[in-house]
Amino acid sequence: MQDELVERARRGDQAAFTSLASMHVDRCYALAIRILRDSHQAQDATQQALLGAWRDLPNLRDPSRFDAWLRRLVVNACYIEARSNRRWTARIRVLELEQSTPDLARGVADRDELEMAFRTLTPEQRAIVVLRHHLGFRVSEIASTLGIPEGTARSRLHYAVRRLRAALKDDVHAKATSEERPA
Repeated sequence: MQDELVERARRGDQAAFTSLASMHVDRCYALAIRILRDSHQAQDATQQALLGAWRDLPNLRDPSRFDAWLRRLVVNACYIEARSNRRWTARIRVLELEQSTPDLARGVADRDELEMAFRTLTPEQRAIVVLRHHLGFRVSEIASTLGIPEGTARSRLHYAVRRLRAALKDDVHAKATSEERPA
């Protein structure tokens, strides 16, 4: 079914491409939002990837590779969007209040710390982490999707995880230091 739509779209059938885009837009956006961490940038990247798909679809040699090809377009659009829209982002630290009851907001604070650490990664590192840990791709699939050697994918993943750990460790250290100071 999808291969047939791809073939029709390659020949210029706009209705077929509209169907393909409708089938994939949510997954494209989900990938973009995970990499960029900004809904406006993710929308722009998704739109750019779909425009690029329409423009370059006649050059796609193997219709069965459409999914991987489109993912690569989304990741590349995210790289471009991240580089062109370097926006100032606030870094807010959540201060803990002493409570005797279980802190239900701790999970939110943990997610916030992870989000702040994730934002320290480059777009290339974010893409690798998202493809591996959010989408569950194997390193060989990541390398194929990004068009890079497996060793490069493995190396980027290693350095991204190391950078995340360091950012989280620094945040824990900063938090411990601030708790030691008298108010």
